[in-house]
Amino acid sequence: MIALLAAAPLLALAADSQDVQLKLLSSGGVSKMGGYMPQRLAISAEKPDGIKKLPADLAAPLFGTLKLGASDAPTSIAVVLDEPEGKPSRLFVDANSNGDLTDDPAPTWTPRTAKGKDGTDFTTFFGSAKVGVPLGKEKAELNFQMHRFDKRDPGRAAMNGFLFYYSDYAREGEVTLGGKTYKALLADRMATGDFRGKEAATSGVQLFIDGDGDGKFNASSEAHDVRQPFNVGGQTYEIAGLTAGGESFRIQKSVKVVAEKKSAPRPELLATGKPATVFKAKTTEGVAIDFPASYKGKIVLLDFWAIWCGPCIGELPNLTAAYQKFHGQGFEILGISLDRAGDEKKLADFTKAKNMPWPQVFDGKYWQAEVAQTYGVRSIPTAYLVDGDTGMVIASSGLRGAQLEKTIEAALAKKSGK
Repeated sequence: MIALLAAAPLLALAADSQDVQLKLLSSGGVSKMGGYMPQRLAISAEKPDGIKKLPADLAAPLFGTLKLGASDAPTSIAVVLDEPEGKPSRLFVDANSNGDLTDDPAPTWTPRTAKGKDGTDFTTFFGSAKVGVPLGKEKAELNFQMHRFDKRDPGRAAMNGFLFYYSDYAREGEVTLGGKTYKALLADRMATGDFRGKEAATSGVQLFIDGDGDGKFNASSEAHDVRQPFNVGGQTYEIAGLTAGGESFRIQKSVKVVAEKKSAPRPELLATGKPATVFKAKTTEGVAIDFPASYKGKIVLLDFWAIWCGPCIGELPNLTAAYQKFHGQGFEILGISLDRAGDEKKLADFTKAKNMPWPQVFDGKYWQAEVAQTYGVRSIPTAYLVDGDTGMVIASSGLRGAQLEKTIEAALAKKSGK
């Protein structure tokens, strides 16, 4: 009898938890996640000490170092970007981390050209590289996608010191919760090579669970931070025992209770000519916003962004220029920050340094920011131009780069009857 009583807690524990093992997907994760989160790699002319051998024909090299793998024992990966004046850019990655950049598979590196405000052609390079990263007891070849903005583009001047990269790898398989089996994907969104994520309110690692069984992963309602409790089917769970390589972990019932995420409306419902979704919020200055009623007599750009988002920062010169040019004519901006909990000061310092006087709404909920959820935002930067009088969406495209000023100018002219 004593033996049976002692075993009872173990049986209860087994019933309330599940050991999970997911298969490594070395590439193709971006398409399954439905989006990506670019990370910035600082690059400069200073060569890192760990580099032993370089290609002999480098003309104007810039260097950077990726730290990948378990946070307590990362692997250093040298990255070299060669950008000679008037010649195509070249990318080299020390994929085997041996300090020799002449014995690695060549990354893909493809140019795409687009016109700037003045009609000048600017070239952004896109590519990918498979890098050897220790995952537990094995060394896996993980695919990283990368891009580099044209250093000549004045609208991207803030990006000159960076190469952008993001994870294209994940782990996939199935989990069983509440007697029901779901497709699952474990994603290292911050591209660190450590599936445990950061010890913070938002770890940067998410477990996607296909709760509605539609075969797709909805980033707004089916992505769960691995360090936070989450609700599936009305039951709250937590993840325990997650390894750095992500090869195994345990999902267990939690004593905590959190609400189940609900699917947000799809962005296509907010096309031009549709009513903007109404919401109430407070700015970081404590001002109450009733959107869009607070903008009577104005047109307002609802701008979803974050200080960690490279493409968002790349758009800032266009945004600030448009604000300065059209603000006196009735143009406003309302920023919706998807920054992390605890980033209040970083956000305030950033907006001040970048000359962004317009108000910001920030709740520290990252991708689960309430207004972003209401608008079904799945990637940033995302923006909508809205008429404060009618509450209608004036534009949901043409709000980036050289097109931004043209779109605003046309909207103001129409509103004034000119």
